[in-house]
Amino acid sequence: MANRGPAYGLSWEVQQRIDKQYDPELEQILTQWILAQCGGIQPPEPGKEKFQEWLKDGTVLCKLINSLYPKGQGPVANTDPSNKAFKQMEQISQFLRAAEQYGIAPTDIFQTVDLWEGKNMACVQRTLMNLGGLAVTKQDGLFVGDPNWFPKKSQENRRDFSKDKLKEGQNVIGLQMGTNRGASQAGMTGYGMPRQIL
Repeated sequence: MANRGPAYGLSWEVQQRIDKQYDPELEQILTQWILAQCGGIQPPEPGKEKFQEWLKDGTVLCKLINSLYPKGQGPVANTDPSNKAFKQMEQISQFLRAAEQYGIAPTDIFQTVDLWEGKNMACVQRTLMNLGGLAVTKQDGLFVGDPNWFPKKSQENRRDFSKDKLKEGQNVIGLQMGTNRGASQAGMTGYGMPRQIL
């Protein structure tokens, strides 16, 4: 992670809330998916910091997004590892642009510093989960992991009402349309009249 001093006060509380959103089980599912999708990549050791280090240089992410396209047509041309911070952040940015082109909504994409500095690894997990779900939907990617992590199709909630009950419902004004209870014009003055100060 970056050389940053400890956070205090509100900054510390906010960072604690962000850190609580990180899911170690989801980390394992994402790691399995990335390894199965890309092939030939060394798996990371378990843990949030190790997961962040594994993805930090952007090489794994670029290989992942390229694996979702036909061979030779991947959006990221250079996926060579580098020790230079600028190059690593550039590869992460290339992955993010390619993910947006692939179909991930801009609001679902993490910021480069979220990964590179390890500020918000939960957001990184959400982006990768959305990418995995979209890849499975487009039939470009492999499905690995717990099926409960992906949204299920909604089940039908069928209800049968009698004709009398349906007719009763036509006479009821729902609260979504508002209510006039408690509303009165007491204290209202006519328009254009000045306020009376006594």
